[in-house]
Amino acid sequence: MSVRVLYVCTGNAARSVMATVMTRDRAPGIEVRGAGTLSIPGLPMSSRTRDALRALGHHDPDHRSRQLEADDAAWADVIVTFEPQHVAYVRRHHAGVAHRTATLPRLLRDLPPGPDPLAERLGALALHAVDIEPWEEVVDPAGGDQAVFDACAVHISRLVDDLVPRLVDGRVA
Repeated sequence: MSVRVLYVCTGNAARSVMATVMTRDRAPGIEVRGAGTLSIPGLPMSSRTRDALRALGHHDPDHRSRQLEADDAAWADVIVTFEPQHVAYVRRHHAGVAHRTATLPRLLRDLPPGPDPLAERLGALALHAVDIEPWEEVVDPAGGDQAVFDACAVHISRLVDDLVPRLVDGRVA
């Protein structure tokens, strides 16, 4: 059984798309989806997101934006967000999965890698009760030029590189 990761940003057009595509390319043993808290379903990723991904050797011509729904939240072993407001949204609208929802920076700081099941390692963090802090934001490139999107993609690429080994437990090679 593989680990199921749901990346959630605001519009499911930039940050969650970048992380989803990068994780898919780097860790085929991890199932991954993306969604947004304020998404218009069915839209392709932004052209700046596409170009930033392409510059790093990634490609996903089939991406279409998705609104975060209960089925997605229930499916995920871990919900990885990009800013405090996303965690607050999940806590408000999908409270039953708050214990496995955190910002990407918090997971990198607090989630230990190891052979124990991911659910146990997440449970030990008491994510449903932690205060979300401003340092946890991965800045949204929306409204920026191509250079802003490129910098965001490089930043997310490094974060994904650090996150993937923490997601893997004894179930995934």
